[in-house]
Amino acid sequence: MGHGWEGVVLKLFRGKDFEFTVTGTEEVTEHYRRVHVTDGGMLALTGVHPTMWVRLWFDHAGKPHQRAYTLVDPDPRAGTFTLEFALHDGAASEWARKAAPGDTIDATVQGTGFETPDPLPSRLFVIGDPASLPAVKSLLAALPKTPATIWFETQHDSDHDLDLHLDADLHELRTVERRTSGGQLVQEVRAALPGLLGDPADAYVWITCDTTTTRALASYVRKELSVPKHRVHALGYWRP
Repeated sequence: MGHGWEGVVLKLFRGKDFEFTVTGTEEVTEHYRRVHVTDGGMLALTGVHPTMWVRLWFDHAGKPHQRAYTLVDPDPRAGTFTLEFALHDGAASEWARKAAPGDTIDATVQGTGFETPDPLPSRLFVIGDPASLPAVKSLLAALPKTPATIWFETQHDSDHDLDLHLDADLHELRTVERRTSGGQLVQEVRAALPGLLGDPADAYVWITCDTTTTRALASYVRKELSVPKHRVHALGYWRP
């Protein structure tokens, strides 16, 4: 399958293409699935960094469709890692539901990166949901001594069973049921964050929800709470 105009653009920006092969799958919950893959030589070439992600290419009604996914437990020596899918409607989730050992999928690495906040924040403020769970876990692992307050939006009862790999001594988890297309999450963050933030220049805010919610919260944090742009990471992970 060709990658269309998006693939051409990624090539112009020096995107590197690989083919992953499925070695196994796990059904974590009825709405969350893991797919284990070999990396086609990718990790030996690119190395690994926290929150590293790749673009996977899916067939959508005969047209190429790409979505980004964070690497879970990458092992450069073995050339393996895991991909985790919060299952919704769409080509990516359909592929994940049907994936079986021996299946292959095209991938492109372009645009991924991670810079440790400098100076380190006294506290992290993390806002995510099942789609961004791998990135949230990778972020917390990259800053293992930094306390964090995490707002985690849930859509299904089984989302409460997902393991965020939290340290009870460092991390405070606030689960929020998804209502009004993310409006409940925005409301709860706006109500609580000002009293927790402290010095905006000392904060680090990580926002990875659906695109609309992410934009609303990023604008609020930057404009109304005056958190400097370089101390805010905001990336919409999916569209409602």
